[in-house]
Amino acid sequence: MPILLHFWRLHDDYFVIATFGFQIILFNIFNNWMELTRGPLGIPGIPQPVIFGWHVATHLEFLILASIFAAFAYFVVWRITSSPFGRVLHAIREDEVFASAHGKNTLYFKVTAFGVSAALAAMAGSLYAHYITYIDPTSFTVMESILIISMVIIGGAGSTWGPLVGAVVLVMLPEALRFVGLPSAVAANLRQIIYGGLLVIMMMFRPRGLVGKYGFNK
Repeated sequence: MPILLHFWRLHDDYFVIATFGFQIILFNIFNNWMELTRGPLGIPGIPQPVIFGWHVATHLEFLILASIFAAFAYFVVWRITSSPFGRVLHAIREDEVFASAHGKNTLYFKVTAFGVSAALAAMAGSLYAHYITYIDPTSFTVMESILIISMVIIGGAGSTWGPLVGAVVLVMLPEALRFVGLPSAVAANLRQIIYGGLLVIMMMFRPRGLVGKYGFNK
């Protein structure tokens, strides 16, 4: 418990590094907790979702279901950011000491925002598990976190559309390599080169991202 209290006192880059460390800890726990997760063997046979009698089985039906959940997640984020709660979060981002001086419990707001984002991420992870009908700890490593951060950086922070644009860019680029006819091993390495190149270009020439409001070099 004292470690968690110190965890929430971190800011900016230090908080990001701490979350990466926490993810590595959880990964090793789930990767070795055979009774709960079966470790590296994973959990097979996850059934396809059935929602109010609607059995989601085809790729098109999964696309519709994922689009519905994506729209719901976008609505939740939009509603939060446009509410007084979101304005307090904006104030905390600009100057946490200033927000605290005005009587705002910054720890409460940060924990709540962290919990909402974790719930939305869990929703996406659940859809992923039902789609491939199998899940194991290696599906959620630091590389996946870096990919998500890359989406935010390329799309732009501070905008509800930014992560969506970044996700479309980073998902469509690897798919475009399929039409080039490159071997899978070459395409995988080229994808990483493209990711790294895009990050360098964006940080150098447009740190706010494509549609973002805030720069990461601030």
